[in-house]
Formats: sequence, C-alpha cells, structure tokens
Amino acid sequence: MIVRNWMQSNPVVIGSDTLLSEAKRLLTENNLHGLPVVDGGRLRGLITRANCLRAAHCVLRTQNTDEFNFFSTRIKVKDLMVRNPATVDANDTMEHALQRGQELGIGQFPVMDQGQVVGMISANEIFSLAAHFLGAWEKRSGVTLAPLDMKPGMIGRITDIAEAAGAEVQAIYPIGKPEDINPQQNHRKKVIIRFHSENTRIVVKALEDAGFPVIESVQAVH
Repeated sequence: MIVRNWMQSNPVVIGSDTLLSEAKRLLTENNLHGLPVVDGGRLRGLITRANCLRAAHCVLRTQNTDEFNFFSTRIKVKDLMVRNPATVDANDTMEHALQRGQELGIGQFPVMDQGQVVGMISANEIFSLAAHFLGAWEKRSGVTLAPLDMKPGMIGRITDIAEAAGAEVQAIYPIGKPEDINPQQNHRKKVIIRFHSENTRIVVKALEDAGFPVIESVQAVH
C-alpha cells in the first residue's frame, strides 16, 4: 500500500504571507485539518486547524476589539505555522506513514514527490485504510484470538479450522506490539479473523476446541 494511492491529491496550499483568518476559513470550508504552506514552490511549513482555533479562542476569550482586528488583519500564517514540518514521500508505504506518525505524535503529513507537495496524509486516510482492512462496509463477522506464537503454517491452520466450521474467511491480521517482538523468539501476536458466517458461535467453538482461545467475537448483522 503506497502513500500516493491513499493520500489527498492536489491539496489546497497557501503562502506564508496569507492572513491567519483566511487560512482558518479555508480549513473550515474544505473540512481540512492542515494546509501546507508553500512559497515559490517550496514547502515552508504547515498550518493546522488546531493552530487557528487556539489563536481564535484567545481572541474571543478577551472580547477585545483591538485584538480581534489584529487577528483579522495582521496575523499571518508564518507567525503560527509549524516550520520545517515532518513529511512523507509519495512512494513510502502507508505502514511507514503510520509508524512515523506514532513515533512523532503527528496526525498529518504533507506528501512530497521530487521536492514538490503533491498531497496530504492525515488520520482520515489512516481510518479509511483501517476500515477497508476490517471490512467496515461489508458487514463481516470476526473473532480475535489470544496472543499466539506465530510459527510457520499457523495462519493456514487457523484458516482451515474456521472454514471447516462454515466461515468464508475474508482476511486474517496478526497484530503485535513492538515490545512483544523478540528477534530471538517467535513473535507473539493477537490474530484478528474477519469472515462471513451465519453463526459465529460455531466458528468460535471450533477454534477453541483446536486450542485457540477467543478473546472476543462479533456477529455481523445483515
């Protein structure tokens, strides 16, 4: 999964001399969380909805006419933007973007391609990707298995057991935390199974009878 296939293409960009009030308007009207700040074709910064809201809140709290006028006519994007923001490349993987966001505590990135801003990746795209993985629009049933040592052939065995119990398996996702992974040992991971089935309880019983404890299950409502 490559960033360029999931990003917001052709993002709205603004110059650093744009009034903050105009940036706030663009963010609100376009339902955006951030705008890349570009001068002369080069990325200079990032102005976020949070930046604008904090500034507007301070002005509204004082109820001072002079401060409101200053906010409306004098404060510019360059006064509050995040300078030299973290970015991702259009050819990076979505996994890399997600990991980088977690490491830096960032919810959005300008996407670069040969030095030019070509898109934006935010939590919205990450949520959309997760929804596709989990089949949010397909009304899949699912179970989550307790952490397992992910040995060779484990995924195939789980699939065979679920399908023998009447499940039409759509996807299996082993999920582990970084601290659970030891290069010298097998990786212990929870296993999420998404499938179509008329009776999830039958699938749960088959898995547990085979030695795979189920910690949660969901029956899709059609």
